[in-house]
Amino acid sequence: MAFCNLNENMDLGEELIKNIVSFSLEYCSDDINLFSNFVDKQLIFSLDKIIYNDFIRIPYEEAVDILIKSKEAFTFKIVHGLDLQSEHERYLSEKVFNKPVIIYNYPKGIKPFYMRLNEDNETVAAMDIIVPRIGELIGGSQREERLDILEKNMEFLGLSKDHYWWYLDSRKYGSVPHSGFGLGFERLLMLITGITNIRDVIPFPRTPGSIDF
Repeated sequence: MAFCNLNENMDLGEELIKNIVSFSLEYCSDDINLFSNFVDKQLIFSLDKIIYNDFIRIPYEEAVDILIKSKEAFTFKIVHGLDLQSEHERYLSEKVFNKPVIIYNYPKGIKPFYMRLNEDNETVAAMDIIVPRIGELIGGSQREERLDILEKNMEFLGLSKDHYWWYLDSRKYGSVPHSGFGLGFERLLMLITGITNIRDVIPFPRTPGSIDF
């Protein structure tokens, strides 16, 4: 999205999720009622909470501090500078805030080179939207439109400029501030239906050892 910064990116991600959930409740009520009766008795209540509540927004550092101070026995250790695992994300959205959470401004060392460097020179304008029961539903960022900073990011991460010449050219010959994100469609279906196993919402799930192609 051209001329879109991180805050606008987060706004759109939240609005998109709420709109899809609201649309599903209004136009697919028979299906939602079916899942509510046979899959998750709290489904409609959970979906209403998504629609009618603002998502929590916290920077990565604050999220890590909350996790470190918690008494939860996580499988993966919490360390500043490392990416969050699904168990950490679900703990924040389910037990700490009990609603969707947007985590933003991640350390630059754990994110791709094309994410826009913040003024602190330590974090990038990245964001993840975390929802209860699922974990990450949306991941995105404001992209780096400044050619010189983009090249420094690549050097920092040890990437070849020759290999990415085509990407650098998109900045070299003119660009504007822009942002974007990706949404996990199967995870969205899990959210709307209450189904807990992602393989049950994938039309053709990959099963190790049993598929020829």
